[in-house]
Amino acid sequence: MQTYFEQYLAHHQAAIDSIPVARVERIVKLLKTCWEEDRQFFVFGNGGSAANASHFITDLGKGASDRLGKRFRCLSLNDNTAWITALGNDYSYDDVFVGQLQNYARPGDLVLTMSVSGSSPNLVKAVQWANEHELTTVALVGGKRGTLADLAHEVIAIDSVHYGRVEDAHMTICHMLCYAFMENSI
Repeated sequence: MQTYFEQYLAHHQAAIDSIPVARVERIVKLLKTCWEEDRQFFVFGNGGSAANASHFITDLGKGASDRLGKRFRCLSLNDNTAWITALGNDYSYDDVFVGQLQNYARPGDLVLTMSVSGSSPNLVKAVQWANEHELTTVALVGGKRGTLADLAHEVIAIDSVHYGRVEDAHMTICHMLCYAFMENSI
């Protein structure tokens, strides 16, 4: 009989095993093009996914950029608390990411969002806007897939609905993306 922790790790491993490597490779190619063409890369999410977005941009903007010699132009839209709260207060929480994209984004830029549910209204609104303004969109979602799975140009859905395991798998993908540049000199 497995203990709770053994069961947890078995389910965690199944979530990690559901990461489609070919799709990760496609996203690496999108990132490489973004970097080569000096385009902007935006990442955002809610809750644990917001923390993952900040962590990912730190790894990409510092670690991968240091390795490559040329800097990634990358930004986590979760990291400006004053702007997020102003947009949320004056407009709506649904506008906290789209409002920032309206200021920064240009056609050809790259957007990546993370969401376990795949249906957070603020993420959906930002991805819809990005699609309408000729940005390339990527969504990392959980097993429910949600609206984002239908909207984004590239989607990776983790085969789990457990928030912790999906967020861990998303961060694994983010590390794979960063380390593809840091260890392989793509």
